[in-house]
Amino acid sequence: MDFTETDSILFDLDGTLWDSRDGVLRAWNEVITSSPEAARGPLTKEEILPCFGLPMDVIRDRLLSGAAPDARERVMEAMCAHENQYLREHGGKLFPGLEETLAFLAGRLPLFIVSNCQDGYIEAFLGAHGLGRYFRDTECWGRTHTGKDGSIRILMKRNNLRHAVYVGDTAGDERSARAAGLPFIFASYGFGQAAAPDAAIGCLRDLEELFQRGGAV
Repeated sequence: MDFTETDSILFDLDGTLWDSRDGVLRAWNEVITSSPEAARGPLTKEEILPCFGLPMDVIRDRLLSGAAPDARERVMEAMCAHENQYLREHGGKLFPGLEETLAFLAGRLPLFIVSNCQDGYIEAFLGAHGLGRYFRDTECWGRTHTGKDGSIRILMKRNNLRHAVYVGDTAGDERSARAAGLPFIFASYGFGQAAAPDAAIGCLRDLEELFQRGGAV
């Protein structure tokens, strides 16, 4: 596919730019083990892995199914708040070549992040690693309370984007990009799979070649 008319790049966050799973597990368990309302024991990594990329209300109901509905909401809010604080302080694992790639791309196209995360999570990522200067704007489920395709459309309208591409690592990202009318670039090093992406990258630095040469793949 030819990406020469691309006017912007939108990124997923988890599994595409960083891996925060260890920090998220620690932060969530610190809340759950101190909250009887959670009505469950500590989470395992196997439980949270399939949750990455899902909207936060879906994660809440999946992980806190034993709690009363109003308790689920309170516990999940506490989990998210503590998670944001923890990750802002401790950061996560950045995928190799992230800042170099962002610096290269930001000199050519405006960059954005759209995620299904809670409000404050993207800011924790940017603040922990000093990457805010590379992104023009962000959007998330925590602000829009709609599907990722809806969040993509909101961000594109706000920034007057016409020919964006979306970079993500899961089938859900691919479906969201299609629903929003965008080409999809699959980050094959991430957490999931894709059915028929317009392009695939094996590492972040592959984006440099893709957009330097105009994107014919």
